[in-house]
Amino acid sequence: MSANDSPSIPMDAAEALTRFVVSAQLMLDPLTPESLRRQVEPKLLDTLPALQALGVFDLFAIRDPALAALVADELAARRASVRPRPLAAA
Repeated sequence: MSANDSPSIPMDAAEALTRFVVSAQLMLDPLTPESLRRQVEPKLLDTLPALQALGVFDLFAIRDPALAALVADELAARRASVRPRPLAAA
């Protein structure tokens, strides 16, 4: 059974996971030119909300320290940007 056949896994989730893995592999490959890494990084970061919603980061750990820090920093920044602001005193 493929992801396309499973009603419980939306295609966008499968695409997000695939995009994350391919992007991570490119970013970690020492032969990847820096210009390509800069193009791939935003694509990798764009997948994080979908992967977080799926619970991927609760199930799997990123072993590369630099990539793990990048992902953790981005997730923290996204959490901070959606926190409700305190109501102003009237």
